[in-house]
Amino acid sequence: MNSSKHTELANHAWSVADLLRGDYKQSDYGKVILPFTVLRRLECVLDPTRDKVRAEYERLKDQNVDISRFLRRASGHRFYNVSGYTLKSIANDSGQAAKHLLAYIGAFSENAQEVMERYEFAQQVRRLDSANLLYRVVSRFADLDLHPYQRDKKTGEILTNDRGQPLVNVSNHQMGYVFEELIRRFAEQSNETAGEHFTPREVIELMVNLLVASDDDALSIPGTSRTVMDPACGTGGMLSAAEEHISKLNPSATVTVFGQELNPESWAICRSDMMIKGQDPENIKFGNSFSDDGHRGKHFDYLLANPPFGVEWKKVKDEIEREYETLGESGRFGAGLPRINDGSLLFLQHMISKMKPVTADGKGGSRIAIVFNGSPLFTGAAESGESRIREWILKNDWLEGIVALPDQLFYNTGISTYFWILTNRKAKGHQGKVVLLDARDQFAKMRKSLGDKRKYLTPEQIKAITRLYAEALDVAKDPDHPQHGKVKVFANEDFGYRRITVERPLKLRFEVTDETLTALASSKPIQKAADVDALITALKPLVGQVWTTKRAAWDALRSAMAEAGVLWPSGTAFQKAMRDIVGVRDPEGEVQTVKGNPEPDPELRDYENVPLDEDVEEYLRRAVLPHIPDAWIDHEKTKIGYEIPFTRHFYVYKPPRPLAEIDAELKALEAEIQALLGEVTQ
Repeated sequence: MNSSKHTELANHAWSVADLLRGDYKQSDYGKVILPFTVLRRLECVLDPTRDKVRAEYERLKDQNVDISRFLRRASGHRFYNVSGYTLKSIANDSGQAAKHLLAYIGAFSENAQEVMERYEFAQQVRRLDSANLLYRVVSRFADLDLHPYQRDKKTGEILTNDRGQPLVNVSNHQMGYVFEELIRRFAEQSNETAGEHFTPREVIELMVNLLVASDDDALSIPGTSRTVMDPACGTGGMLSAAEEHISKLNPSATVTVFGQELNPESWAICRSDMMIKGQDPENIKFGNSFSDDGHRGKHFDYLLANPPFGVEWKKVKDEIEREYETLGESGRFGAGLPRINDGSLLFLQHMISKMKPVTADGKGGSRIAIVFNGSPLFTGAAESGESRIREWILKNDWLEGIVALPDQLFYNTGISTYFWILTNRKAKGHQGKVVLLDARDQFAKMRKSLGDKRKYLTPEQIKAITRLYAEALDVAKDPDHPQHGKVKVFANEDFGYRRITVERPLKLRFEVTDETLTALASSKPIQKAADVDALITALKPLVGQVWTTKRAAWDALRSAMAEAGVLWPSGTAFQKAMRDIVGVRDPEGEVQTVKGNPEPDPELRDYENVPLDEDVEEYLRRAVLPHIPDAWIDHEKTKIGYEIPFTRHFYVYKPPRPLAEIDAELKALEAEIQALLGEVTQ
């Protein structure tokens, strides 16, 4: 859609804000503008068959039959309206606008009425009417031309080009841009996160390319049928793009889309969009995909999503934990639960549960594409929920590739993002491998930013990234390829590691100081085991003395206490407290032992991540012992972890600039500042 047309339509709809100002808060403008835009689009789509539907309704309304299927057939869509009203006729009768408008809404088919109900449209109609604004708002939208095709102004006939094809006025694809622009403005006014509602179209195009690229041959077969599902579908942009892409590859293909959305405004737009396109609106479920799976037990060919980044799942914590604990691996979240403040990996597990199983003859299976920020790559230590989820995915050989995208590409965040591509039917060459593709330098600057979006992908860049991903295995093998540095291929096991605990011995010297006596006096174990006042009095003559071994210190302490008539308690709690207070860490001190073995010093404890394919003892000898000769590994504390350190694999060292160059630059800046100051003081 050309941007001027897109802006013109969105501006026309949003101009209603001028009427609402004063009676509505800015954050509530969208509650009026969005449903009226949807209503006007539905009306424009139904306009060509309105009289036909009305006549069919009059013919059948008194008969004892289910007339809905006849009315759908007459309308040519999955929805209809049997009313004789239009927005223009309602606007012309200002005194009865509310009554007529509610009757008009009630004359829609049930699926269209449900869309308007999600907007609480009746409530807004009454509010507008009481403010004497309703007929003015209706008039404004009656003038908004959202007809799908261009028509002759006199005859009403659809205009065609030289090849007999209808001339498009506002296509479904173009309408998507208008809805998304309105939602973006609504989100900004409401101080909400626009990116929770929609994804930039060029990003969707690349995502769909990567999702279906390996299936181009299969999709070209006549009679091909594919299902596409988005568990966080927003306004349906991804579903529409996937349907359009597959239809371009094979116009005879049957594409059925499914989705679920939590935001009522976005759900209503998606559902109405699917009705207009001939999709079954019942496939678009309302609600939370985690706690109320609208597609329970179903499986799909393609799954794609852009779930909200870093959104906590506290509201559905009980339901998720119950499924995790009761169903385990037979449920959706058996691999593990991530931290409460980021549900990204829950979305991925949910989508994996919707993959079609692969049959014995190699048929079936699914492909997944999902947008993440950097967090799911590495957050969570070894054996944490996130690490277990990554391990589960990699051990099942589902992760095909990860593509790093430029920052500032999305409306609601300037951070870098990543596509994860997964499948349970990897091509032979990809089996056991993961492709990492760095596309962070593939972008063009926008002339005007939209929220945090300051960059976009050009059609040429989308094609280049798609081609590079398809050829990744060959590019990674060819050091002379110009894009060789942008692609790396790893074995699944390369992302696994052992988190080893490196211990060092506790080394102490022993001394009595005034601070020591104060600490002994306030120690609970000492207070329970001995007369503190007598003990302090007995040890006071030892202030200033130092011993290099525990035996020597204990002999001195025992003797001092015996001379004062104070018994040495036998409990281990007393002895440990005494050791911890009198003992002072000293690199040259005595090594403390437990049952003949060195006692580890918790303050010197360290952790190292060792690749799975490397022997940990060999790693200790190579990387640790040359620097810390008395270190050892506590094997009982070793844990297995998985992470994907994407940026580390693509890091390129850049040497610092020469000091002389920096110094010269500073002097030049200093001279420039002095010159400017001189001009000011003249």
